Amino acid sequence: MNDYLFYLLLGSGAGAIIAGFAMGLVISYQGSGIVNFAYGAIAMWSAYVYAELRNGAYLLPIPGLLDRYHFGRDVGFTWAFILALLTSALMGLLIYVLVFRPLRDAPALARVVASVGLIIVMIGLKDRRFPDQLAMRVDPILPRKVVTISDTLSVPRDGLWLLMIVLLITVVVWSASKYLKFGLATRAAAENEKGAVLLGHSPDFLAASGWVVSSMVGAVIAILAAPLVQLNGSIFTFGFLIPALGAALIGKFRHFWPTVLTGIAIGMVQSTFTKMQLDFSWWPKYGMREGLPFLVIIVTMMVSGERLPERGAVGGWKLPFVPQAKVTWFSVGAPLVMVSAGIIFLGPLWRAAIMSSLIASVLALSLVVLIGFGGQTSLAQMAFAGISGFALSKLASNYDIPFPFAPILAALGAMFFGLLVGLPALRVRGTNLAIVTLAGGVTIAEFVFKQPWVIGGVNNGGAKVPNPSLGDWNLGLVYGNKTSRPIFAFFLVAILTILCLMVANIRRSGSGRVMLAVRGNERASAAVGINNTHVKMMMFALSSFIAGMGGSLIAYRFGAVSDLSYGTIASLTALSFAYLGGITSVSGAVTAGIVAASGVSFYAMNQVVGSFGTWEALIGGVLLIVTAIMNPEGIAGALRTQSGAARLKKQNAKLAKDSAVSVST
Repeated sequence: MNDYLFYLLLGSGAGAIIAGFAMGLVISYQGSGIVNFAYGAIAMWSAYVYAELRNGAYLLPIPGLLDRYHFGRDVGFTWAFILALLTSALMGLLIYVLVFRPLRDAPALARVVASVGLIIVMIGLKDRRFPDQLAMRVDPILPRKVVTISDTLSVPRDGLWLLMIVLLITVVVWSASKYLKFGLATRAAAENEKGAVLLGHSPDFLAASGWVVSSMVGAVIAILAAPLVQLNGSIFTFGFLIPALGAALIGKFRHFWPTVLTGIAIGMVQSTFTKMQLDFSWWPKYGMREGLPFLVIIVTMMVSGERLPERGAVGGWKLPFVPQAKVTWFSVGAPLVMVSAGIIFLGPLWRAAIMSSLIASVLALSLVVLIGFGGQTSLAQMAFAGISGFALSKLASNYDIPFPFAPILAALGAMFFGLLVGLPALRVRGTNLAIVTLAGGVTIAEFVFKQPWVIGGVNNGGAKVPNPSLGDWNLGLVYGNKTSRPIFAFFLVAILTILCLMVANIRRSGSGRVMLAVRGNERASAAVGINNTHVKMMMFALSSFIAGMGGSLIAYRFGAVSDLSYGTIASLTALSFAYLGGITSVSGAVTAGIVAASGVSFYAMNQVVGSFGTWEALIGGVLLIVTAIMNPEGIAGALRTQSGAARLKKQNAKLAKDSAVSVST
């Protein structure tokens, strides 16, 4: 019993971090009505600022300029802590004013996408500033001396100290929200923004203040916690953020104490799982820690079945327009001719970029079906792709199932997982669904992609995937001493063309119209006899199947399957470029492939300006944020709008000319 109590208390540090992050999420949501998925990434940057100040330098976040200002010596804890807090406050203010203030009246999807863009930008900045440093050790801040609780129980005290600090901050924040005029005004705006305006409160000031306070809370927690964990790009960005989202959901993004206590409980229970792995042979070795927050989120969603509390914001912003799918000989033939010419006449490096664009287009198509046509949200597409990739390896290598049956069966496996993760969509959508799918994707990545029997021997290059073949035709990228074979690129073209035609026909069919009806208004669609449950499950099934096909194509391309290809960052990047290209159309998916990282556009940039391509992820994140703010219909949507405006102008000019002629006669 003492052993389990030891692990329970050992988890107090992790529980304090989760609780502190969850409290920060509630603070920012109370002020602005926005769930900040980039909260952990912002806190991560503050921790890195502190760590570098202790090394004698101040991190500068502006790309292309001086990366650090060097003091020449350690500035000491006090100044490092103050400067890091000021940095976090300024960052929180600028992010709200420049990114989320323009999205104040936007739908949940646009805000989620902007948060994803911020995550990509922050991680890209961190990778640029620390290119060769996967993790950083930070000197202890809190007392680490072991505290003796009983004769047989002693635990490090730094986690307990952090827990007490989080509880103290909670007392201060809760008291301020309950008794101070500013806190009461923020609570009033959270309940009814219109009413707060009528009472003379500025929603922008309240929201900006909430983001500043929230960012500073996250910075304090991340800095104090950095010595307890190895500081890296993912531990705060995802490792603690996802359980914090679960805790915030328990508190309905409104109540501080239920949120904080749930966060503490999640961290402490996660710690006991380590002991259970040692004591019980049947206990899974991987994924249970990450699966607990997912379970908390799922249970909360299924029990409450409520969306986040709505705010009385003035105005609204409809979801991006879904155009008609016009399939003509020219719309299909012209792209095929251009890509075929590129495959045949350009060199191997160009051919590799074309292959990357083709696979990215397949993944973007999966999001067009789910988000564009259905109005749902998924941050787990690459997890579904990974399920298919690893399943393909087993089916083709272990059971000798040939192409095309192996990738189809693998994609059906991805469809099964997609249906499981999508079950909460029966009760929730929007931001809540994004939280569920993000947690589900991380759980799949940790529970499935870390299993030795799934990933194969790491020393042997991972799980192998044989080349696809039809009869005597070997369609693989590498065959014998031949590399970058054009036939594999044409194989990708064929798969993408089939999927594009399938998605276009879905848009034109009765199923597509039913999806759009559910997307527009679920109550109205149910009133006219549409089975919303069936339609939502159909959308998740189709989307995860297409994502699974994309995962199989990735596996065929590299000849082996690695969990690095299917991680959470990959899912967020896939969403970012799909939204950038245009999330509501097949042409948008193709455009997304063209502008995707390692695709044609980025390779062209490399050719023109050299090292510019090394900023791929960061550039993609910035473009995603700008697109979410300026043009929610993406690049393809902007082109359609401009083309339509030009046609309308031409028609009006012709009508005016005809009218003038008729008057003169």
